Amino acid sequence: MTRLFMALLIGMFVLVDVAPALAQSPDTMLMAQAQKRRTLFDLLFGEEETKPAPVQQPQRTTRQQAPAASLPPPKPQVEKSADATRLAVFGDSLAIDLSKALERHYAEDANLVVINQGVSSSGFVRDDFFDWNKALAEQIAADSFDMAVVIIGINDRQDIRAEGETYSSLTEGWTAEYQARLTRFLGQLRAARKPVIWVGLPPMSKASYSAAISQIANVQRLATFSGGAEYVDIYERFLGEDGKYSSYGPDVNGQNARMRKDDGIHFATAGSDKLAFYLSQSIRTFYRGGGVVSAVADPLLGTDAAAMVRPPYQGLGQTRLLEIAGAVIPISRVPARSDDLLISSGAPAAPAPFTLEALMSAPIGRVDAFGVGLDPAAVVENGSGR
Repeated sequence: MTRLFMALLIGMFVLVDVAPALAQSPDTMLMAQAQKRRTLFDLLFGEEETKPAPVQQPQRTTRQQAPAASLPPPKPQVEKSADATRLAVFGDSLAIDLSKALERHYAEDANLVVINQGVSSSGFVRDDFFDWNKALAEQIAADSFDMAVVIIGINDRQDIRAEGETYSSLTEGWTAEYQARLTRFLGQLRAARKPVIWVGLPPMSKASYSAAISQIANVQRLATFSGGAEYVDIYERFLGEDGKYSSYGPDVNGQNARMRKDDGIHFATAGSDKLAFYLSQSIRTFYRGGGVVSAVADPLLGTDAAAMVRPPYQGLGQTRLLEIAGAVIPISRVPARSDDLLISSGAPAAPAPFTLEALMSAPIGRVDAFGVGLDPAAVVENGSGR
């Protein structure tokens, strides 16, 4: 009975809800369908007030930008003094790279200004392309510099022409003419009392080219010795650990960096800065912050002996006499050890060593007494007669 009563009650509620809808017109029915249909739960417990759905505003996503990486602040520009020492860098494209590195090295020194006098593709062989002796004479006449740095030679492995004759590269005639041009160049600087630092040439990537450049550097070394210039040998400073050419090496901070460019000839930025650092040690011989403190001088200038042919080590300002008189072993090179004993043959026998009796009987004051000898006055007094 209970189930039947509940079924009849539900049926009455459904008819009450549907009957008005059947009596409505089709348009009214469509509108009613559009309205929310009421359920039995709504009839028993009442309808909840429908609130309009909140309109969601599109949210703007703000992307937090990462802080941009910034370069270190540039060093303050130091204004050069009006009477600053003028350091001119002469040479080929290597001189151009070196002058830029020297500008960076002395950027904070107000008393030294670097003047780039490098000319690409130039050298001492093709004076028809660029005559360095003529150009130097013009610079000296204009008094445009106080000190000179020279690095040149990478374009000089070619035939040289002089007085209608053509000499093949690195032959005897070529060497004589090449050295004569270097001597004239250095002679002008010495006559003008300009300190000169001549920088040697580094190793090259191609073996045949590097061998030729080494021969040219040797001719330059001899010319600078006789011309009274300071010679800075950089060859071994740019070799690898195996003693061969290397594009990489330790920079001025000891970090491994690229030293040479892809052509195997020119210096990269780190290599140029390293070269400028080495060169600054030689520049201190003539420049110590306030100007040129010493100039190259020839003690025989103005005398009859000045015209004489002199050994190269008698000029001032060049590498020390010991570097010519004896072998100089770089710190980075370990001397080779001999596997055999040195045996003298035919040499006179060595004198016998001092005996203990001779040591004790030597008078005080003689070099072989060693502080334990006899007192000569006491010997005479005692009548031992020695």
